Amino acid sequence: MQKEIIINSSTSQNRVAITEDGTLIDFFVDNPEKRRMVGNVYLGKVARILPGIRAAFIDIGLKHDAFLHFSDIGDAFKEFQSVLEDDGDETEIGIEDDDSADSKKSNDSEKRTNTIPKLHKGQDIIVQIIKEPVANKGVRITSSISIPGRFCVLLPFDNKIGISKKISDFKERKRLKYLAKSILPDNCGLIIRTAAKEQEESSLESDLKYLVNTWQNIQEKVKSSSPPYLLHTDLSTTTSVIRDLFTPDVTKVFIDSKSLYKEIREYVQLVQPELLDKIEYYKSSAPIFDTFRIEEHIKTLMGRKVPLPSGGHIVIDHTEAMTVIDVNSGRYAAKKEQELNSLKTDLEASREIVRQLRLRDIGGLLVIDFIDLEEDKNRKKIYDELRKEFRKDRAKVALLPMTDFGIVQITRQRVRQNIVQSINEVCPYCNGSGLMTKRSSVIHDIDEWFKKYKSQGKERSLILSVHPSLSNDLKIGIFSKLNKIQFKYFLRIKLEDNAQINPQEFEVKSAKTGDKILRV
Repeated sequence: MQKEIIINSSTSQNRVAITEDGTLIDFFVDNPEKRRMVGNVYLGKVARILPGIRAAFIDIGLKHDAFLHFSDIGDAFKEFQSVLEDDGDETEIGIEDDDSADSKKSNDSEKRTNTIPKLHKGQDIIVQIIKEPVANKGVRITSSISIPGRFCVLLPFDNKIGISKKISDFKERKRLKYLAKSILPDNCGLIIRTAAKEQEESSLESDLKYLVNTWQNIQEKVKSSSPPYLLHTDLSTTTSVIRDLFTPDVTKVFIDSKSLYKEIREYVQLVQPELLDKIEYYKSSAPIFDTFRIEEHIKTLMGRKVPLPSGGHIVIDHTEAMTVIDVNSGRYAAKKEQELNSLKTDLEASREIVRQLRLRDIGGLLVIDFIDLEEDKNRKKIYDELRKEFRKDRAKVALLPMTDFGIVQITRQRVRQNIVQSINEVCPYCNGSGLMTKRSSVIHDIDEWFKKYKSQGKERSLILSVHPSLSNDLKIGIFSKLNKIQFKYFLRIKLEDNAQINPQEFEVKSAKTGDKILRV
């Protein structure tokens, strides 16, 4: 299998694509207005405590206060709080792997659900972002700090050692655990990441030394800062992809920016120099994403409808509460082949849905409406296929078996905004609904407004401002709709085009003074 990382850089953003045998399997966008925030460490202040929902809101200097659930307050809360008061020696910390760390924190959180930590309004607290803001919700944070490196993740005040679940070889796990114990600083935990497989002790020691220095710098800043204050910024999206996903199984990394190429080479030279030969500067004048056919995949990625190989398709819709995916068959099949064809389409859809969830980074609650299957064994095949495909997903996933109605329910870990949200903005005209009020309905509202104005208003000369698309409908014909309104209510109305007005709205002004009377 040929696995490649393709990085496209422009003046406004960096885009990172990961492909396997030419098929896009992961896609990341790094832009200035949506900088990656997960991993950032802050000195915050408790703004509100809400025991009813077992949470507190922490002021860390962002637009919305950060959300701290009591289950995200670690066992070492007192130790972290001591950093705010301790003027003695620096405390070193340990490292955790991406997979094992998440699992361990999840288990620890479940044990702490029934305890209410001692927080009070105005209290200073060190926190770290674990989930990006979504829509009008602020970031989610934890009081357990973890600092990820190339081979390890450092966990202050934690004495456990973990090994990535993706390292399956027993001898290698045993060797890495022995190395971890030999280099582990006091009063900290260490989890070995997948990239540490077959690495020498010197590589792990170097990575750990960098992480310990980072933690010591955070502690120094705490002593000289007042909340809210940003203590530590994690790597950008582009560099973090190289840190976390540029593993020995990657065949090549192509970069079309000379400055970014040099920056990434310098980073890899520091953390894993044996991979340097795999980094290549893309010199061609043709756009890099066109050469590797990434743009074709992105067009599908942004679409609501995604085709399947046998002629069917899936439709992805986002709602406030969940993401709903509908599976549709393509060509007509004879009744005797209906079950077989439905199974074939559902299996194709299962693989494509998991791929799309990874690509778009869709999290939260998902409901999939598959084509109905009559036989229980076929429903189980769909469930097993989904489970198999989700093993490739780095996010935590839970799914239920297919119901008699062909429905599968899934929850997928949400860490950041999905790709569609990060690239697109809500339409200012339809506010994200995808629907616009018909022009005939807007003209009806205009007629009704003038009807009310006639009985209440005093002026008889008015200016009606509308979007040009609506203006045409109002003035077409000798007996135009505008003329009918004027004759009907004995008003003189001057029509004015205004491209800045929402096509669903209108504005009325006094012809004498120019003052606005109404804008709906």
